Amino acid sequence: MYRSREWIFERIRRDHRLEPGVSGRELARRYKVSRNTVAKALAQPVPPPRKKPPPRQSVLEPVKGFIDVMLREDLAAPRKQKHTISRVMERLAAEHDFELASYTTVRDYMARRRPELVLDAKEGRRHLEGTVPQTKQPGEEAEVDFADVWLDLAGQRRKCVLFTLRMSYSGKAVHRVYATASQEAFLEGHAEAFEALGGCPTVHIRYDNLKPAVKQVLFGRSRTETARWAAFKSWYSFSAFYCTPGEEGAHEKGGVEHEGGRFRRKHLVPPPDVESLAELNERLAAIDLAEDARHVHGRPTSIGFDFQAERGILRPLPADPYDCGIDLTPVVQRNGRITVRQSYYSVPAKFIGLKVRVKLLANELWVYDGRKVVARHPRLTRRYSAHDILDHYLEILLVRPGAFAGASALAQARAEGTFTKTHEAFWAAAKAKCGDREGTRLLIEVLLLHRQLPAEAVIAGMVTVVRVGSVNPDLVAIEARKAMENTGLDDRDDTDVDEAEPDAEDEDAPVGEGATVISLHTRRLPPDPRTALPDMAKYDRLLAPVTSTTNHKKGTTA
Repeated sequence: MYRSREWIFERIRRDHRLEPGVSGRELARRYKVSRNTVAKALAQPVPPPRKKPPPRQSVLEPVKGFIDVMLREDLAAPRKQKHTISRVMERLAAEHDFELASYTTVRDYMARRRPELVLDAKEGRRHLEGTVPQTKQPGEEAEVDFADVWLDLAGQRRKCVLFTLRMSYSGKAVHRVYATASQEAFLEGHAEAFEALGGCPTVHIRYDNLKPAVKQVLFGRSRTETARWAAFKSWYSFSAFYCTPGEEGAHEKGGVEHEGGRFRRKHLVPPPDVESLAELNERLAAIDLAEDARHVHGRPTSIGFDFQAERGILRPLPADPYDCGIDLTPVVQRNGRITVRQSYYSVPAKFIGLKVRVKLLANELWVYDGRKVVARHPRLTRRYSAHDILDHYLEILLVRPGAFAGASALAQARAEGTFTKTHEAFWAAAKAKCGDREGTRLLIEVLLLHRQLPAEAVIAGMVTVVRVGSVNPDLVAIEARKAMENTGLDDRDDTDVDEAEPDAEDEDAPVGEGATVISLHTRRLPPDPRTALPDMAKYDRLLAPVTSTTNHKKGTTA
């Protein structure tokens, strides 16, 4: 007859109470238990719970994680292409050399585990189905994110990134487009946003775990930050708040997640057609100002009105901006190129074999000679791609004119529109009059004039000279100076002087497009006996020496 432990304890305690002299030995004999059990019954009225033996380790323990991975894959797999028990056992044997478990053991584990994973997946998404309204204080917080965007850049469809910084209180946002989501773009986007806002948030800015900022994700919200990002935060005196990795943290900066998509749909559809990213970013800056009149859904006041409440609260900016570029010192190869991030850029031929200082920015690359910018290129994003400027190779081509027609720099100049139809016409006329080699050399002499005279004036000079049946470079220079005098152009205006000769406070300031690459002495070539020259008497006043200062606004043609 089965007797529970509770019944035995109750009887022992009863007999001990009713029979004061009964011994423990007698009670143990009477109820057929040990004297230890009698002692426990007298010490406490309820028997202690039995200790469960430690669970026996399943034979599947080493491979449970692999089975779980297969079952999670089934959550998104087609209904008729999910893992069967046999298929799981085959994969365990083939991929993990595991054949210890029987069919029924794997079957029982999958039958129990599959519903648990389905439920876990539903629970993992459940928090995204609702949001909790938040109240933000003026000037305290902002959010930052990158979003992909497609552009027609210089006639080619390109994938770039849209940087967005959004103030959490007012909804005021600053948008900029960069070639890649590089650290330079990340830092430059912040710097431009802070300048546009007039300050930076006083508490923190929220981020995903972006590679430009985070080197390693640690436990909780601790992160190992990159050195330059830590220096940038110190420079502007703000803090970073890193969201939980994955979908679980998407709701922690939902404002900028929504803003990036909204801005892209409203202002970047269809893909904008621009010649440069600088041109596009000027448009975006104007759009950001215009959007101050927009109302965030549910708010009675505009973004601009709300931003006025936090403009004066923002932390002031430092006196000097942070240098967001990277300084590199590559060696100029024999082909007149430097290699930066597995892409190739041309530099003036006189630097071949030397080291040059390079400033790599978010959208550009600058090449320096001392403190002077001697070349500017758009930043390339594809490995092994190249950007060549024809002007950099003119000294080499002057002694090797046969290489001109097949030069990569010439092909790029044509594609970019800097080698115009007027240049083509002059080249054709020069080759017809003087032969291929000499005609090409005359064209190169004319291209060298672009370093000294405005592009419009040189082109006007070529048109006039070809019209009178001549291809003399000196005559092109004279006609270009005459065109400058007739149109009121000068070798350089006040703006050009500032760009070509930066003052002592900003000697690193970059010059404008078409920066001086190589200063040449005034060239006076002897007349070409094969060309007929008109009467030059009336041009005597135009024969003043041509200065070597480059017109930076107009830029070189090639």
